[in-house]
Amino acid sequence: MADKRTAIATSVQRKANRHQVAVPGRLTWKDSSGAVRFVSVMTRDVSDLGVYVECEGGAAIPLHRLVHLQIERTIRGADPHLPSNLREGRVLSAVWRVAPCRKATGTPSGYALRFLVDPESMAQAPIVRTAHLRPIAVAS
Repeated sequence: MADKRTAIATSVQRKANRHQVAVPGRLTWKDSSGAVRFVSVMTRDVSDLGVYVECEGGAAIPLHRLVHLQIERTIRGADPHLPSNLREGRVLSAVWRVAPCRKATGTPSGYALRFLVDPESMAQAPIVRTAHLRPIAVAS
């Protein structure tokens, strides 16, 4: 029996809409020895709760590490889809997901960051339902 691939629409609950926004920024964090590290990044997928960033190089950042994300000063007010907390300056975030490593560099190609925001402010935010396609394997 051969496996067949199919796509099934699933309903995903989100507290914030996502927007495709490509702006340059910088991540800073402290490594395990306490040394301050930084890497230049490019945002790809932005919401009020988090962001996905791509990076070209630098040291790998471990999962759940606290980092500061700062968008380039000249770009902050240019994109209307950029959340207000990113327009104001540095945003404390946690590394939520680490993308697969590139073969050429051996470091992850990107990171999903979750903004550390005040829970009371998010309790008032409505849940947004979006449909996504997710490939699954089906045996015949």
